Amino acid sequence: MPNTHPEQILLIKKLNTENINAIKICAEMMANSEPWITLGRDHEASIQTLSDKRKEVFVAYKDDEIAAFIILNMQGAFVGYIQTLCVSSEQRGQGIGTQLLEFAEERIFSEFPNVFMCVSSFNTEAQKLYQKLGYEIIGELKDFIISNHSEILLRKTISSLSEFRK
Repeated sequence: MPNTHPEQILLIKKLNTENINAIKICAEMMANSEPWITLGRDHEASIQTLSDKRKEVFVAYKDDEIAAFIILNMQGAFVGYIQTLCVSSEQRGQGIGTQLLEFAEERIFSEFPNVFMCVSSFNTEAQKLYQKLGYEIIGELKDFIISNHSEILLRKTISSLSEFRK
């Protein structure tokens, strides 16, 4: 993976679902920050999400501390779906999320031509970042998780599925 943020030295590793301590740290990071607070994702739900063996979870370490994580779904209707991208509140704004997203894109694009993700309508800063990084809005799911808010479906692509398979 090319390091487009040389000021940050990150180690990105796949989460071992047996590493209960890392799962708890990530779950706490998620449950105590936006957008998950507004979405009602509590600590227990976060642990369940992180422990799902059908998902791929990658953790970014900075100075031997967990700085961020990303959850990928490589099965189902939207193969290459980024379910969650979470950066610790102390590490935000330093390019860590962008590096982790680039890592995930490389992983997904090695097998599929599309990356999908949803971003909450109230999460305007994330929306700006994703659009800056080449994601396009392809749909809106009104009142999908919570009432009076939408989930905005985003896509980044490198080719059509038929061309990619050739």
